[in-house]
Amino acid sequence: MRHIKAIVSILVMLLIVIVIVENLEQLSKTLTLRVDLLFWGTKSPPMAFYLVVIIAFLIGIFVAGFMGIFERFRLKREIRRLRRENQQKDKELDSYRTQPLPLEKREEPAPAEAYRGDVVPEASETVDVEVEEQ
Repeated sequence: MRHIKAIVSILVMLLIVIVIVENLEQLSKTLTLRVDLLFWGTKSPPMAFYLVVIIAFLIGIFVAGFMGIFERFRLKREIRRLRRENQQKDKELDSYRTQPLPLEKREEPAPAEAYRGDVVPEASETVDVEVEEQ
């Protein structure tokens, strides 16, 4: 991917150089910029067209950078808000983890004879078990 970016950058710069060389005569013409507002008017000194293009380009970079700075501050503020919200939710979750479970009302287990048809011997009775040895 890095190589592709380098190739595209070189091609764009080459295209810019070709456009400048092909239009050098037009870019070298002098212009006088004039601003007329209702309450104020001014004229610039004569300058080459390429200077106007470069100045417009630099102003565009400055404005875009300025807007990017504001966007960055807005996103940082949003990140701080989301982190605080996340910490608050983590605290709430931790408080739920430390709470004891509600005790459920348990039913008494049925006697063993209900599960098997056998009669469960009383504690006083003894049961003889024969074990075969091999």
